[in-house]
Amino acid sequence: MICVALPGLAISTDQGQLTGHGLEGFYRAGRRILSRCQVRVAGREPLAVQARMTSADRARFVGTLRVTPHGGPDPDIVVERTRSADGTELITLHSATARPLRLPVEVALGTDLADLGAIASGTVGPELAATVHDSGLRWSCAAGASSVTADPPPADAIASAGLLRWDFEVPPGGTVRVELRVRLDGAGPVRAVGRAATSPLATAQATGDDPRVRALLATSVADLQALLVRDPAHPADTHLAAGAPWRCGLAPADALAAARMTLPLGTRLAAGTLRTLARTQITAPGPRCGMIPGPRRDAGAHLPPGCTGTEATLLFPVLLAEARRWGLPDPETEELLPAAERCLTWLRTTVGEGPYLSDPQPGGPVRCETQAHAHRAALLGADLLDACGRPGGDGLREWARKLRATFRRDFWIDDPGGGRPAAARTPDGRPLPHLCATAVHLLDTGLLGGGAHAPGLLDRVQTEQLARLLGSPVMNSGWGLRGLGAKEIGYNPFGHRSGAVRVHETAIAVAGLAAAGYEKEGAELLRGVLTAAEAFGHRLPEMYAGERRGDGTAPLPHPAACRPAATAAAAGVLLLTTLAGVRPDAPAGTVTLRPLRGAPLGEIGLTGLRVAGAPFSVRVSRLGLAMVEEAADGLQLGV
Repeated sequence: MICVALPGLAISTDQGQLTGHGLEGFYRAGRRILSRCQVRVAGREPLAVQARMTSADRARFVGTLRVTPHGGPDPDIVVERTRSADGTELITLHSATARPLRLPVEVALGTDLADLGAIASGTVGPELAATVHDSGLRWSCAAGASSVTADPPPADAIASAGLLRWDFEVPPGGTVRVELRVRLDGAGPVRAVGRAATSPLATAQATGDDPRVRALLATSVADLQALLVRDPAHPADTHLAAGAPWRCGLAPADALAAARMTLPLGTRLAAGTLRTLARTQITAPGPRCGMIPGPRRDAGAHLPPGCTGTEATLLFPVLLAEARRWGLPDPETEELLPAAERCLTWLRTTVGEGPYLSDPQPGGPVRCETQAHAHRAALLGADLLDACGRPGGDGLREWARKLRATFRRDFWIDDPGGGRPAAARTPDGRPLPHLCATAVHLLDTGLLGGGAHAPGLLDRVQTEQLARLLGSPVMNSGWGLRGLGAKEIGYNPFGHRSGAVRVHETAIAVAGLAAAGYEKEGAELLRGVLTAAEAFGHRLPEMYAGERRGDGTAPLPHPAACRPAATAAAAGVLLLTTLAGVRPDAPAGTVTLRPLRGAPLGEIGLTGLRVAGAPFSVRVSRLGLAMVEEAADGLQLGV
């Protein structure tokens, strides 16, 4: 159970007690500032009876005790603990007895002040020695110091045992409380960006025949709010951390992908993400000039690691172009345009006279998804340059046209089943025939003006075959899209690039299939993810096992998955807005609706979205007909 309000985290098991084992503890900026917090009442630990998340940043634990000697089975003390990512824990004792009680309460505390990376690798040392400090305890080492203060102050603070003690007189039916505050020395209180009035994300809501849509959107938005991070040098700019607990920092490709999927919640997150990453762009002369730097990412057993910097560089102009369609103001577009132009110049320079973009450069494989990213960047980038009166659009379109012609020939593998796109071509030109979920990016062509999507790399027959493959049991696990087909060599249902369901790619598949007109396949994937989300309490992890869904089964969690994760939470927004098919063109003053005609979830209403800088609400009937219920003044319904 992970409470998130970055830079704060609180990680617990469903037992409520923090024992110091595994990942348990309070964290601040990647350091564990408290690892152990064990409550004993009258010398005994409460029996855990319930644990649940009450919000993205808060969990509630309930335990019971029997302290009177009457011998009956009923508990007479309820111990409630509310743990928050901001470093606070409220311990409340409720008495159900008819006589006053004298209750001794002890809280055993400890920490190792370990870095999250050391905890993950199992290289942490022993707990540090405590000292009495103010109304609590303090620990220090070369890496820093942390402290716990209590209100009310304890009657005893025993540093050698790491123990705080109280003796409470509890009246019949009465209540007593202890609040603990955990702090990292030199750091102020955690102020979650998402809880501020200036949060860049609209708090959209969903209603409908299927009650799960409301919970999924509410949880997705709450998780996105919890993962928001400010650029410390430019506090007006926010972006999404990749996920908790493992990736609480900036991951450029994930931040851009998540910001793109959350454009229905407004353009402010996109603008902040783009400005933050523009400041990291390489501008020094050389082959990497124009790139957005990013780390390498494992690509499974069949391919070497890819460069997320390549993906981020290609996503940058796409996000800017689509944010403009959703209503990003012209001054902000103009401010970010030079960085987008450098990304596009890097693309054209790196490709040179050839049709393909290798990744990593210069001698890496030619990946299928990289060509999809590059083709989309070229077309949406050209559209953006034309709209802003900048040169270069015609050259990008001509390169994209040539890429389509060669890709349809070189990347399509004919087989008795109707063919498939190659996962990649090796540096020596050999195609890799593995059926991978990365092929879904071929369906993600990007939004142009008038609600139209850009052309794709596949022709109509190839697109139909890809849709059939994605909807087949080989790829569709019943919970979502497997990363690698179940019949492929090297398939592993837990392989994070070789069989596990990745929520981001599944959402891209649903949206792409819907846009291409293959609603049946898209709707099946959508239902599968929605059912999986219910099993995960509507907080989708970034991935989970790709084992086949069956009667009475539930999706298996992946032990290394972030939960919450920015792309998974943003995917919840994309999945539900795909049902309404909202395609805005704010510069032209229009919005086009392309709802799923089959209405796979029945009637659904989405309120609190934002188009052209104003609230936007839409409802889709059980017949698959969409109606705008709220929109900006002057916004016209497109054809």
